[in-house]
Amino acid sequence: MSIDPIALLAQAAPAQFTGDGMRAAAPAQPFGAWFERELGEVNRALGVADRDARLLAAGQPVALHEVMMHVEEAKLSFQLLAQVRNKVLEGYQEVMRMQV
Repeated sequence: MSIDPIALLAQAAPAQFTGDGMRAAAPAQPFGAWFERELGEVNRALGVADRDARLLAAGQPVALHEVMMHVEEAKLSFQLLAQVRNKVLEGYQEVMRMQV
């Protein structure tokens, strides 16, 4: 007995797209506003990491794992922001090199 794959496909119910899973896209915010908000978040993370490190160095009761997590979060946030800045500068330089 052989199985015909084409016949099996014909028996399968066709997929129906209803659009129920689609949502209206939120209006995009300007890049400058996004960058400013993220810069504030990075600054906040750096402040928390600095505060925790100072408390730990002063001998205050603070959990070492929380200090390390805050320091790593601040480090990664700063690195990500620096990479975004670098990509923006590369894009700007590329546009400036274009011949009109």
